[in-house]
Amino acid sequence: MINKVVTDADEAIRDISNGMTLMLGGFGLCGIPENCINALVKKGTSDLTCISNNAGVDDFGIGLMLQQKQVRKMISSYVGENAEFERQLLSGELEVELIPQGTLATRCMAAGYGMPAIFTPAGVGTEVAKGKEVRNFNGKDYLMEAAFEADFAIVKAWKGDTAGNLVYRSTARNFNPVMAMAGKITIAEVEELVEVGELDPDHVHTPGIFVHRIFQGRDYEKRIEQRTNRKAEREI
Repeated sequence: MINKVVTDADEAIRDISNGMTLMLGGFGLCGIPENCINALVKKGTSDLTCISNNAGVDDFGIGLMLQQKQVRKMISSYVGENAEFERQLLSGELEVELIPQGTLATRCMAAGYGMPAIFTPAGVGTEVAKGKEVRNFNGKDYLMEAAFEADFAIVKAWKGDTAGNLVYRSTARNFNPVMAMAGKITIAEVEELVEVGELDPDHVHTPGIFVHRIFQGRDYEKRIEQRTNRKAEREI
């Protein structure tokens, strides 16, 4: 049985070097690979292209990498929670490609399926379509979007086994599964690492064939972007 376990995040990201393209799973701050992001910040890897649904917040997630000027280009669908991201975008320090969320997910999926491109109606006739091929199918225009090419996909799961099979929990089952399929090398950090055979095969979301390295993370903060509390009802 192939054992894909590495010691920690530092070992997992050891060969991520300057100028590479990374996919980072998560939706908002839910299901983000906190340990690997922190390891990349510590390592200081720079000139990165990051593909992620969003750019974290100012002091957490990918926002930490933006603070250190490690990201050259950000490919995202939503960036509204990060003031530093906005500053770098408006000042021209950061290259940004904004993509409709469904298109972002499908371009990840296409890469995992080995498809070179997809056709989507999203973005036709907008700024998104500039310089891209448009084809007409059955009287409707569709925009051709290329599948992503990422050197590494870095994902976060709830449980995983030593062969790389992954189980996500609730909202963390967002961009992680499609990104796990799409990277040339996929790194998975998990909250709980178990032996092969301990996961119910019917509950596995990402088969181990897609995962190259796995480790058990630690000290997860699992922050909430916008915490809203219901006002206490007045006692009668």
